Amino acid sequence: MKPAEITCRGLAAIRSSRPMIHHITNTVVMNFTANVTLCLGAAPVMAPCIEESSEMVRFAGALLLNIGTLDPDLVKSMLAAGKVANEFGIPVIFDPVGAGATGLRTDSAKTITDELDIAIIRGNAGEILALSGEGGKVRGVDSMDSVENRVDLISSFAAESGSVIAATGVRDIVTDGERTARIDNGHSLMGNVTGTGCSASTSVACFAAAMEDPFHAALGGLVAIGIGGENAAEACAGPGTFVPCFLDSLSALNCEIIESRTRAVLL
Repeated sequence: MKPAEITCRGLAAIRSSRPMIHHITNTVVMNFTANVTLCLGAAPVMAPCIEESSEMVRFAGALLLNIGTLDPDLVKSMLAAGKVANEFGIPVIFDPVGAGATGLRTDSAKTITDELDIAIIRGNAGEILALSGEGGKVRGVDSMDSVENRVDLISSFAAESGSVIAATGVRDIVTDGERTARIDNGHSLMGNVTGTGCSASTSVACFAAAMEDPFHAALGGLVAIGIGGENAAEACAGPGTFVPCFLDSLSALNCEIIESRTRAVLL
């Protein structure tokens, strides 16, 4: 299948099944990513507390873990929920926000990937390279690196980790170690709004809840969010009006739009 067809099928599956996405995420983006989930057609639940996270995840179609506002108790809750998700065959999507920036973030990210079976890791190039042991450059939560000329390295990391790797930036790369896709959808204005990277992970989680193949889920999720960003940038006046336009764009997304706007290739 071509990337546009994969994305169309995934979006239709989300909207027909309306899966619940369990977020254990950062407080900066919680409202925004909940709305992204709804606009794509899934149902969000934000349940970070360890006293309920492992119970709540049993009802989910996918579990999204995001360490953006990190503390050790949150990691414990992520591990508890993740182990139950693994037991029940629920895909776990991990966003290693800021991995490589501090010891706590890098160590926490590695603990999560070591102890859990992660279906998809979605991060910026610096975070992905830091997790792979290649010393990715990260400042705060922003990447100072890119995926250019790193495709083979990222593919090797996917094969070694057993996770689909979705490395995002100006150009996105999705790989499971055998199959690789390049995605050029998106807009530079997305980098001026907090939470658009986290919304990419949310989109991937929605697709993973509705599709059996995590490679297809990562590809479809990134194409969808990239097209949403492009359409929003065309409609808005700037960063302040981007967010409502972005949500409108995701809600209006359909197969006709996807087929006309997808800029992605299987390598």
